[in-house]
Parts: sequence; structure tokens; C-alpha cells
Amino acid sequence: MTYTAAEDRYDRLPYRRCGRSGLKLPVVSLGLWHNFGDDRPLEAQRAILRRAFDLGVTHFDLANNYGPPYGSAETNFGRLFREDFRPYRDELVISTKAGYDMWPGPYGEWGSRKYLLASLDQSLARMGLDYVDIFYSHRFDPETPLEETMGALDHAVRSGKALYAGISSYSPERTAEAAAILREMGTPLLIHQPSYSMLNRWIEGGLLDTLEREGVGCIAFSPLAQGMLTDRYLTGIPDGSRASQGKSLSPDLLTPETLRHVRALNEIARSRGQSLAQLALAWAMRDRRVTSVLIGASSVGQLEDSLASVRRPDFTPEELAAIDRDAVEAGINIWAASSAH
Repeated sequence: MTYTAAEDRYDRLPYRRCGRSGLKLPVVSLGLWHNFGDDRPLEAQRAILRRAFDLGVTHFDLANNYGPPYGSAETNFGRLFREDFRPYRDELVISTKAGYDMWPGPYGEWGSRKYLLASLDQSLARMGLDYVDIFYSHRFDPETPLEETMGALDHAVRSGKALYAGISSYSPERTAEAAAILREMGTPLLIHQPSYSMLNRWIEGGLLDTLEREGVGCIAFSPLAQGMLTDRYLTGIPDGSRASQGKSLSPDLLTPETLRHVRALNEIARSRGQSLAQLALAWAMRDRRVTSVLIGASSVGQLEDSLASVRRPDFTPEELAAIDRDAVEAGINIWAASSAH
């Protein structure tokens, strides 16, 4: 059945300007890190993407190695784009990244010009796109000159294969350097994508200040702490969860101390008439310097629950103080090595 987008799709979500650019993003964006590989039915993926766009989510975020297997999320998205979303291309922000391992050998990961630009060409071919809206350096490469990595992003924009340049998991210092290099080249740094949640607050230690000073947007990934900030783990580790499958969330991280904090946060959410996930998302977007929060979804119902977070965006000082008592570092930032340089 031919897909026609909901006429009221722009009445559902607020949009925020990305730094000092002309681009606005929905406050909640959809990431295809999980649930869009070949291990999930294509029709389930289609239903999530259609519902997301109908509810105002205009930004879909990918990377070259999302799957499994690597590349399959882009391939599946490309098919769904061709069948459902091509008429709406100019209403969509589509991003992809390169930096982690993608193919064998010395040219298949990190931050060289050769890897980044070859990866972008492959991503465009998989998705059937002429360009992506944002192309990211997925992680800082300590062994490649930053000028080379940023030069590749600049070339991607100048060649018309990307509209904007982004970085992910860079330290505040490297972010400022990257922004300065790109500014000199004439391609402003649009956006930074760091991990951020109530259990992983590292960006409050300087990165947000740097982004504000440089005029760079921020899109926070893993705002639900890989599922820890949902009701999924309140009573243990259920079958089929990320922790039970070892998918980016080790069961070792679900310590009694961390779960005590999670349960306390859940009580705050209940007092606000929210799910824990809705509380976590609303909290992550409380700072206007956070342009968007990036969610995943394994079902339409989960997507809708997350998007309902925008109904209660405000917090009293008392609520924020109560959250601060349990929004503590939980040792879950598995991307910390990239931002440590």
C-alpha cells in the first residue's frame, strides 16, 4: 500500500535550531543503530519509520556499520526510502558516519581521508542517495592529523555528497580544534553527537560550554543508557533484552547500586505521570544547548512512548534536585576512550 505521510506531522514535535546554523532538528530524532539490520523483519522497520515521520521525526541517523551485518541498516533504510520516503526527501535529514571498523585491512576504520570518503561513497550507494544531510567523523583518531580528518569532511561537503559536517565522541578540546580547522576551510562544524544520559553526564563537564561557544549543535545519543533508563530492568534482566544478548550493554553494568538509583528515578517519573523513559528523555533535552535526543525503537509502541516525553518538558527546581541525587555516573560510557584524547 502506497505510503502517504500524515498531514499534521509538523504539529507534534518542537524543533530546535542546531547551534548557530540555519538547520532545525526535531527535539527527538530516530537512530537506526539497533533494530534495522537483517535480524529484524523489514515490515517492522517500515512501520517504525512511517510512524516516526507521521509524528514529526524528520531526522534519521545511521552509520556505515549499523546492522547486523555491517551495512545492512543502510541497505534496509535505502529500500524503505525508495519505496516510501523518496517523495519526502527534502523534508528529511539523513545522516551517516564513518570511524569504527567497517571492512578488513588498514583502510577500513579510523579517520583517514581514504577511509572516510570511500565509506561515504559506499553509504550513498547502499541507501540510494545522491547526498546525506550530515556526514560524521564517528570517533577521534589519535594517529591521524585532525586536519586530514576534517579535510575529508570538508571535501564531502564541497563535493555535494553531504550538506553538513559533524563529529561524534570528541573531547571538548578536540571539538574546539575541529571547529577551528573547519571554520578556516569554510565548512562550519554543524553538530556534535555525544553519549549523554542521567547515568552518563560527561558532556556537562565542558563539552556543552564548548559547543555553545563555537555555535555547534548537540544531538545526544543513548539518552536511555542503552535501555537501563526504561522499565525493562527494574526487576532483573528479561529475555530478549540488550543485556541478555550482550548487545552494547553488559549485564555487569546492572549493579545493585545502579539499579537502586534507576528505581528511585522511576519513582520520580511516576510522580510526574511519566514512564521512566519519558522522564529520561525530557531530562536530557532540558538544556536548550541539546538540539535533539537520539532514540532507538524496537516497536511502534516503544517509539510512541518515547515521543510522548515532549508532553512534560519542564521541571521544577525540586524535581531537578531530586533527580540529581540519583542521576549519577554509572560507568556505562563505553565510548569514553574516544573523548579521552
